[in-house]
Order: sequence, then C-alpha cells, then structure tokens
Amino acid sequence: MLGQLTPLAIETALAVSTELAQRAADTDRIRQMGVQRAEHAADAARRRYLAVDPTNRLVADQLEADWNNKLRELADAKDEYERATQAGNRPLTDEQQARIRALATDLPALWANPATPMRERKRLIRLLVTDVTLIKHGEEITAHVRLSGGQQHTLHVARPLRAWEAHTTPPTTIKLIDELLNDHTYDETAEILNQRGLTGGWGKPFTVVSLTQLCRNRGISSHHDRLHAQGMLTLDEIAHQLGVSAQTVKVWQRRGQITGRRIDGRRAHLYYPGQNRPSDRRRREQAGPTTPSHRQPGSAVEHITTTTPPGGAV
Repeated sequence: MLGQLTPLAIETALAVSTELAQRAADTDRIRQMGVQRAEHAADAARRRYLAVDPTNRLVADQLEADWNNKLRELADAKDEYERATQAGNRPLTDEQQARIRALATDLPALWANPATPMRERKRLIRLLVTDVTLIKHGEEITAHVRLSGGQQHTLHVARPLRAWEAHTTPPTTIKLIDELLNDHTYDETAEILNQRGLTGGWGKPFTVVSLTQLCRNRGISSHHDRLHAQGMLTLDEIAHQLGVSAQTVKVWQRRGQITGRRIDGRRAHLYYPGQNRPSDRRRREQAGPTTPSHRQPGSAVEHITTTTPPGGAV
C-alpha cells in the first residue's frame, strides 16, 4: 500500500506541514489564554485584598495568602509559556518544510523510521486514506482500502487475538503437562517445564501455584488423582486397612516396612494396596531379651538356716 501512496507524497507533506503549523498556533493561543486567566485571577485577588477592612486581620491574612498563591500561579504560567515557546512551538522554517518535502518523497522510509511515533503514522493514514471497509471471514479479515487519489487496495490479514487468547497457554504445552503428570508431581512438572524454557500464557516461568491453577482451570487431573484412581490408598485409607493410626503408618513408611509414592512437594504419599501389616519383631528386638528371676546356686539365700529351739516354737 505504501508504494501506491507515493504519487500523493508531496501533497501529503504540504498537508502535514500546514496542520503542524496550525496546531502550533492553536497550542500557543491556548497557553496565552492560560496566562491571561492567571493574570485575571491574580488581579481579582489583589482587589479583594485591598478592599478588606484592615482592622479585620483574620480575613485580611486569608485574602493576602490567596493573593500570594495567585501570583505564584501567574509566574508558573508565564514560565511554562516561555519554555514551550522556546521548545519548538514556533512556525516551521523554510528548512524544516524542505526536510518534510524531502521525507515525503520516500514515504516507506518515513513510515519505517523508528523515530516516527505511532501517533504520526496514524495521522498520515488519516490524511491518505479515504475509507476502509472490513469484512470478517472466520479467522481472516479482508480490508478494502480507498485512497485519496482514487486508488483501491485489498488486504487480507489474520484476525487479531482477543485479550484472553493472547494470554492463553499454547495447546502443545497443555498436552505436555498432561503427559508429565502421569509420572510426576506438580513441583517436578514445573521444574521440567522451566528447564525446557516453556512458559504460561503471561510469559512467566511455571510455579507450583500457577501450574495447579492452570490444571484446575483446564480440568487436568493431578498426579495424586491419577494414582488414587488406579487404586492407591491415602494415608487414612491404609491406616484404616491396617488397623493402626496414621502416625504409625508414617513410621513404617520411613522404616521402609510399607511402600508408597510421593504426590507433592510436602512429602505426602499414596500407598500401594494389599500390603501386610508389619510385625512387631523390630520393637521386641529394640526392647532386648527378658531375664527371668531365678535364684542362683550358692547365693546367700541358700545358706540361711532356721533353728527351732527345744520346747517348740515360742
């Protein structure tokens, strides 16, 4: 389309130059009106102060303070007007107009120049394009553009992404997450995804919290749910099955007397079904052998004899 705009480049440059000069004049006039308003406000504050009764010091002090504020605002308005005037709110010189005409002969370069702000590109489009007709066909948009010189141009562009689509996790990443959760917990899955350089819809690395929320929103089962669906038992379930407390099951699991699989980063486990209750042999071994209380031969007890005096018991 930029190639077709080239015949109108000189006219565009003149229009832009005229508009810039007009906008500069309008801006200068607005700033002058601001200075005038500040002057009127300061003059009104001065008259109110001079008209007050000097004996009424409370009102006089208040009006004097208001007059001082208006004088400061007037000074600020004048300083701002002078700075804006010196910064470039002056009519374009002949040299500047010549530069604009030179740039207009190469409109594609002007459009692609990084120094050209987007608002200026929009202004160029408004000056060069008469109207645009948009027709949506599924995921494609057809744009019929009519230029100021009478030319017509047809563009076919992809439909812009909606806000929620622009921040949606790619389907390939969702599929990989579903596969990884068959054998890995949330923390392990997040670590694998980050190692592969994959991110979520907002372009940030995965965390356990973000991955958990994503799976809940997409209806993806967790590693815990998948193992539980395969028949593995929770802590309370295996404790009920073995007839012991949950704390006892944890002790047995740490000793390796029953086995399970970790399901999260907090070391929670699911346990395989059909495990037998461990025996108490280890507890008996820790307690040590019991010693029966038998009298040893030759002890002092055996040497004690009882003598009955003559005449019977006394």
